[in-house]
Amino acid sequence: MKLVTCLTALGASIAINAQVPSFALKNGDRVVFYGDSITDNAPYTQLIEIFVTARYPKLDVTYMNAGVGGDRVTGGWMGSIDQRMTRDLLSRKPTVVTVMLGMNDAGYQPFDPKTFKTYTSGYQHIVDRLRSESPTAQVWLIRPSPYDDFTRAPGFPGGYNGVLKAYGDYVAQLATANRFELVDLNTPLARMLEKAKDSDPGRAQQIIGDRVHPGNGGHFLMMSEILKSWHASPLVSKTTIDWPSGKAKVENGKLSHWAPGHFELVEQSLPTPIDRANPEIALVLKSSDLEETLNQEMLTVTGVPPGTYDLNIDLVSVGVFSDLDFARGINLALLDTPMNKQAWKIADVTWKLCAIRYSRWRTFEVPLADLVPKPLSDALRAMEDLEAALTRERHNLAQPVSHTFDLVRKPS
Repeated sequence: MKLVTCLTALGASIAINAQVPSFALKNGDRVVFYGDSITDNAPYTQLIEIFVTARYPKLDVTYMNAGVGGDRVTGGWMGSIDQRMTRDLLSRKPTVVTVMLGMNDAGYQPFDPKTFKTYTSGYQHIVDRLRSESPTAQVWLIRPSPYDDFTRAPGFPGGYNGVLKAYGDYVAQLATANRFELVDLNTPLARMLEKAKDSDPGRAQQIIGDRVHPGNGGHFLMMSEILKSWHASPLVSKTTIDWPSGKAKVENGKLSHWAPGHFELVEQSLPTPIDRANPEIALVLKSSDLEETLNQEMLTVTGVPPGTYDLNIDLVSVGVFSDLDFARGINLALLDTPMNKQAWKIADVTWKLCAIRYSRWRTFEVPLADLVPKPLSDALRAMEDLEAALTRERHNLAQPVSHTFDLVRKPS
């Protein structure tokens, strides 16, 4: 439920509950991301962790990235599909699973019925095991992300992405037949690439530089599409104030201590930190609805006396705006605010957490399992303790903080 607070000039407040779609994750969930090199220790999975921690700071969710470069529905260099599923997925007792496979399965060649049959039978086997051995888990099957036949000419008629779309159609059928959820990463990324090419053809080719593995900008869009399917809220907070009367309405936060041009605000969520100075990310933002999906932290003040104002948060200017800007609404998520700085701290801890998990699994847990079981067990427990401590630190960093806002009129 979303908290909406109405604040009068006298400071009285009334809380209203407004029904919104439920976010897919809940306390205690264990999320496993399964896939090939596009998932292997991938930014999109880390970005999901950052977003969920910042947007839902009360949730207690754990994560495991079980992607392995080169994997197919039959497995790969780290083991057969049955070895991989048993050791790397099902052993984690997941309550939420995402699966994205297909980029390698089609062989980077024109459509071949025999290769496709291997894919369909192999994917069906994965689904059968999930249904049998993890029957209560929420499962999202993901259409393969695109091969870039959009910023460059396809290598053969119809292009490799045309093959991946056919594979994705099968994934969609499989999801429907098994009452699993479906995420389409192909269509929105393809649409974004086409728009980016129209805007900046040279830089558009860098979004998926090798035509297979998206860069950070592409991973942001992948994250946003998965979060959409999870019914994640785009709203950090929404604050609307009438300057003359001091009446205010705040969604997902609480406002207090109003005086003309001054108030204190506690938001219940944080924005998603995005490096907008990165040219590739900036082009993806320009070519997609990513900001609308992720970052709506709106401040609207009506009736502001005409003029230009410094918007100060905690006594530091974050931008200069006119009375008309305030009346239209300012998206604070796009500014260098204390809230954004707090979110970047969450991101920093998350990157460290992901590095520890990855090292624990790929450097210790799997290669050393049969060599030094007792010392390995002790080492893994120590790494788990370290991960738990960092998880607690990340949780603490995400908790709401009160900030002071001042609209300071600049001399005309």
